Amino acid sequence: MDHGAQSLNRLSVTATLHCMTGCLIGEILGLVISTALGWGDLASIALAVGLAFVFGYLLTSLPLYRAGMTIGAIVPIALATDTVSISIMEAIDNGFMALYPGAMDAYLDELLFWGPMLGGFAIAFPFAFAANRWLIARGKGHALVHAHHAH
Repeated sequence: MDHGAQSLNRLSVTATLHCMTGCLIGEILGLVISTALGWGDLASIALAVGLAFVFGYLLTSLPLYRAGMTIGAIVPIALATDTVSISIMEAIDNGFMALYPGAMDAYLDELLFWGPMLGGFAIAFPFAFAANRWLIARGKGHALVHAHHAH
C-alpha cells in the first residue's frame, strides 16, 4: 500500500473515531438523562441522537474556535465534516439497539444495555469509515478541518 493510501486510511480512522467519540458522549448522556427522567424509548432515542450531533459538532468546532475562526466560519465546516458520519453511526447504533431484544428496556448498570450499544457502534464503524474515507479523498469531510491546520 502506498504512503498516500496509508495516510488517507489513517486520517479516515481518526475522523471515524472522532465521530464515534461525539456519538458515544451524546448517546450515554442522553440515555442517562432520559432514564433518570423516566422517558420512553422514542424520547430517549431523540435526546440521545440530538446530543450525539451536538457533541460531534462541538468536538470539531472547539479546535477551530481556538485557532481563531469565527462561529460563522465554523458552522458550515462542522456540518460538512460530521453530518454524514454521525448520521451513519446513529442510524446503525440506534437501529441495532431497537432490534436487540431487551436492550431498550435495560438499565444503565446492565450488560444488556452496554453490549448492544457498543455492538451497534462496532457495526457502524466500518460504514462510517468508508463514508469518511470517500469524503476525505474528495477534499470534503474532515479534510476541511485539516485544511485549516487546527485539528
